Amino acid sequence: MFCYQCAQATKGIGCTVKGTCGKDATVARLQDNLIFALKGISAYLYHARELGYTDSEIDAFLEKALYTTLTNVNFDLEDFVKLAIEAGEMNVRAMKLLKEAHIKTYGEPTPVKVRTGTVKGRGILVTGHSLKALEELLKQTDGTGINVYTHSELLPAHGYPGIRKYKHLVGNLGISWRDQRVLFSKYPLAILGTSNCVLIPREEYRDRLFTAGPVKLPGIPYISDYDYKPVIEKARSLPELKEEPSDVVLTTGFSKSVVLSLEDEIKELVEAGKIRHFFLVGGCDSPLRKMEYYREFVKLLPKDTVILTLGCGKFRFNDLDLGDIDGVPRLIDLGQCNDAIVAIEIAEALSKLFNADVNDLPLTLVLCWMEQKAVAIFWSLLSLGIRGIYLGPILPPWVNDEILKMLKESYDVKLVSEPKEDMERIIGG
Repeated sequence: MFCYQCAQATKGIGCTVKGTCGKDATVARLQDNLIFALKGISAYLYHARELGYTDSEIDAFLEKALYTTLTNVNFDLEDFVKLAIEAGEMNVRAMKLLKEAHIKTYGEPTPVKVRTGTVKGRGILVTGHSLKALEELLKQTDGTGINVYTHSELLPAHGYPGIRKYKHLVGNLGISWRDQRVLFSKYPLAILGTSNCVLIPREEYRDRLFTAGPVKLPGIPYISDYDYKPVIEKARSLPELKEEPSDVVLTTGFSKSVVLSLEDEIKELVEAGKIRHFFLVGGCDSPLRKMEYYREFVKLLPKDTVILTLGCGKFRFNDLDLGDIDGVPRLIDLGQCNDAIVAIEIAEALSKLFNADVNDLPLTLVLCWMEQKAVAIFWSLLSLGIRGIYLGPILPPWVNDEILKMLKESYDVKLVSEPKEDMERIIGG
């Protein structure tokens, strides 16, 4: 962390120069937090721009926020909170823009079951967030006999009709970004990193890794203009994978319209007491042992609850078979982290359906990790007036006692504790 008032590196603890800071240490943290949020917004805008969609009003906000943050012109605590809320509002626009780009380009997602084992033959594994990069690769590998697999945040791509029409898109391998060094070493695949969350590679697969878009790694070939010939040639040079079926089948592709097509059934089930509570459990995964909280929490939830999920945090529990409630799935995967906009729109629709404020619905948000895009989404939720969010498994580094107090008092933000304790606190024993 850096204190912008004192121009001094602070090793993550806020300003240490006596007599000059006080609240400035908190402002420095909010400045860092805002930069994280701007990174998240920019990521969504990048992927929307790939598909020809832009928003000049969001661009103007990014200019203002960066100027305010990076040129030491503003040290007002209240103003930075307002800027964070405005960043949340702009991120709502960015997520809507990206969702529009995805749907108009690839069709609206519908539920699909995705295999997680390997298919006999040579293959390419694609990780990151870019549907555009994935589609271009699928076009260029069509008819070549090379299979394509998704990884991590590209799992939801299978739900889009314009993506899954390619029959050589054969499944998803692995979980979230944190498994890539082990996963990428295990399978003799060519690997394409399309956006963030690509780690510095191990030697075992360094010669099989390529990057594209905003991703660049030392000594790793970079693909320009979606020309994947080098990736395809590498895949052809590698041994064939064996057929390895898996018992795990993942279901993804629940769009807003798919979920709301069930609204009459949902209303009846709620009024009949068959659905007691809705949860949104998801966010960003991390390698922390404490992240097991989310699997245990979901496993503890009673059978009269429904779990919406999104982001790579879902890989902590999306292999669980939770069944359904009279035809309504108990586990509903809405997609990538940017599909938080789908969750927001579903919550707004439920609010109208039950003629109740969103905060009065039987709905609780339990979010994991809080960096970059997750920060932008967090402030989006607060900008919409959503209260009572559970946050964990540890505090984000930009939160100090003063910021935590503000979040608790102004937005009723709660910190996760133990899964059973939190479950009972939310819905009773």
